[in-house]
This record gives sequence, structure tokens and C-alpha cells, in this order.
Amino acid sequence: MKAALFYGKEDLRVEEVPESGSPGPGQVKLRNAYAGICGSDLHFYFFPESLPFRLDKPHPLTGAALPQTLGHEFAGTVVEVGEGVTEVKVGDRAAVFPLAASCGDCAACRKGLPFSCAMMGSIGANAPGGGLSEFTTVDVSALHLLPENVDLRMGALVEPMAVGWHAVERSGVRAGGTALIAGAGPIGIGAWFALQARGVRKVLVSEPSAERRAIISGLGAKVVDPVNEDLSAAVADVTGGAGVDVAVDAAGSGAAITSALANLSPGGRLVVVSLHEQPMEFLPTLLMMGETEIVGAVGYRPEEFDAVIAAMARGVYDTTGWVEEIELTGVVDAIRALREGAGAKVLIRTN
Repeated sequence: MKAALFYGKEDLRVEEVPESGSPGPGQVKLRNAYAGICGSDLHFYFFPESLPFRLDKPHPLTGAALPQTLGHEFAGTVVEVGEGVTEVKVGDRAAVFPLAASCGDCAACRKGLPFSCAMMGSIGANAPGGGLSEFTTVDVSALHLLPENVDLRMGALVEPMAVGWHAVERSGVRAGGTALIAGAGPIGIGAWFALQARGVRKVLVSEPSAERRAIISGLGAKVVDPVNEDLSAAVADVTGGAGVDVAVDAAGSGAAITSALANLSPGGRLVVVSLHEQPMEFLPTLLMMGETEIVGAVGYRPEEFDAVIAAMARGVYDTTGWVEEIELTGVVDAIRALREGAGAKVLIRTN
């Protein structure tokens, strides 16, 4: 079978490898359909030294080592089930929850935060298998079944949309509230859909890229160019001058953080859900005077996967204009194009 194997910095190769074997007890074999490329994959490719885990030796929990099959956003069809598997059957379609391991004993794990575990292992990153291959074998517990009206293409978007969903959960915003999203990439788009699902209609999306503004505007979002327009005036227009209840940093930019903080209403909350490549400075007095907060958001919970799938089944999510499909052989070109800011979401067809 074909698979995209990561060997090291800027070295990703689509190669013929042995087909994933028969599943063991409690496992299933999937025929993968689509796998998404995300910001984490870009960090893998360009900046592996910045990752919170080592890639140059086997993972202490999963045993995974280079070369590693990438692809942690994926969906497929069950083609074989292992001993003891009764929850699913051959022919079932599912999105894959990629968290494969955490130590279970550190402070993060004890608090129910496995994505914050220093030994966290993820399928398609630092655990065996991955979505950028024709087949893979996973534990049956990783599967989240898709209803009939959610296709495999949409299923591959469950993981990134769950990241945005979790960020909105962390914001605490309620129906009727107001929000600012910085960044209209896939996670920003996911946050926008999550806010719509919660009944938060007064949402402003700040995005310097004209292409990305056009994409999310086409979905129904109100947008502003934070470089050439007055962001504060746009926020005031949406909120009647009160500032937003919550803001989501999906841009990974220091400027996005500082401008979001400046436009929070008293008692507001900023959620940081993006990876930042550079340190930044801000004035903490902004937090003190407004009793505002900054919180982080990483990963998602199994129930948030299910919530996204349910919202997809209700028709909340629309892929018009922001999802592109390419063949597996084009994965490196897609990674480089995304790094340059082209497009929004790329799905790789793996079969």
C-alpha cells in the first residue's frame, strides 16, 4: 500500500509499504478515505525540533519511531475486525479519535487532561499508523461512527472541527453572546461553526488574508481586515460598543493576542488554540483592569467528537469554498502551499 512516511525535517516521502496487517483483539482495520493536513503537520515537517516530544528515538509508550506515517485527521471504512470486537462491523464508516496514549500518572493525566501529558501519543504523529496511508489498524475505541448523512469526506473534518469546538467550550460563551475570532484558517472556521451551533450569532472574524476573508465570508461570517481596517470600530459595531464576551486566537500571532485582549468586554475570556512560533509581550494591566482571562485549549474530548458529528448531521457544517481535495502523491506540495498561506483546508484522498 502507499503511505506518506516522515523521515525528518522537510523529508516526507510517499512510498510503497507492507499493507497494515490483520487487527488484533479489540482492534479494527480501516480502509482510509480522506486525511487532512493541519498546522501540526506543518510543524512536523518544517520545525520538528519545536515539537513537545522526541522523534529521534522510539516513543516510551507507543514504541513509534521514524519513519512515521503522518495523518491524524482521518476517516475510513471498517474492512476487518479483530477478536472480541462487537461495537462495529465490516462496512461501518467512522472518524478516528487519534489520541493513542498518555502516561495516566502525571499531573495532567490525573486532572483528565491527556493532551497535556508530556508522553501523549497520537496516531499519525508519534503512535503507529496514520491516516496518510491506504489502510491502518486502530483500537476500536478510537472509532466514532458516522451517521448515514455524514460522508467520509466530512468525517475527515471531525478532528479539526473538534479542535475549534473544544476552544469554544473553553470560552464558556452562551447563546446570545458575542465573539471575536482571530484567524480564518481551518481552526478559526471550526470555531465559527461551533459558535453558530451554540446560538452565538454576533461573531466577528479578523483575518488579514483577503482570500481567507472571502472564504469565511462566503459561509456567512462578518469579517474585518485587522491590518487595513479599524478592528476596534468593527468590534464596537457588532457589540454596541461593549466589547466581545469571548475571543479565540486561531491565528498564532502575537498581534492577534494583544488586539483580542484590547477588545474584550469586562470579565471576558480569550482562548488560545493556536501554536505560536514566536514569543510575545503584552501589558498584564489589561487583564487586571477588566478582570479578563487568557486560557489555553489543546485537543478535544471524545464527547466533543460526538457533538461535532451530531452537528454535522444537523447540517451545521458547510464545506463550500474552503476544502480542497488532492491525491496522496501531492501531499508535500500541499504542505508547502499551506505554509505559504494558500487555501484553507486540504484533504488527501488516500483510496
